[in-house]
Amino acid sequence: MRKQYHFWPGVGGLDAWDVDRLIRLSRGLPTEAVPVDSLADVDTAYWFLPGDEPPTVREIVGHLRLVRDADPSYPVILGGDGRVMDGMHRIARALLDGRTDIPAVRFPADPEPDFRNCDPAALPYDDDPQR
Repeated sequence: MRKQYHFWPGVGGLDAWDVDRLIRLSRGLPTEAVPVDSLADVDTAYWFLPGDEPPTVREIVGHLRLVRDADPSYPVILGGDGRVMDGMHRIARALLDGRTDIPAVRFPADPEPDFRNCDPAALPYDDDPQR
């Protein structure tokens, strides 16, 4: 699978967290059942960055495949403020399956981003064998 990043607006532009690192850092955090309806990100254009062109049907189908194949046994990763840092395809799967809760781990405080004020297209997208 292609390297993934979580993007969030920072002081000087977009900050990015390497999802492989978030997974490693979140190991050992307690898992909790979180109501899907409590996750504000489900009502946003989460997969598309501000300024992006509207998604094509092909791009949406790509996400549908990821939702279909998502493994709901892995907890989603939430930031200290409750935003989704990893796992939106699993959350979408939970919505499709009619589940009201999803397993999640939550950072008490967000880890430092891997990149600050970054251009998403300029980040490395090779596979990380340490995941």
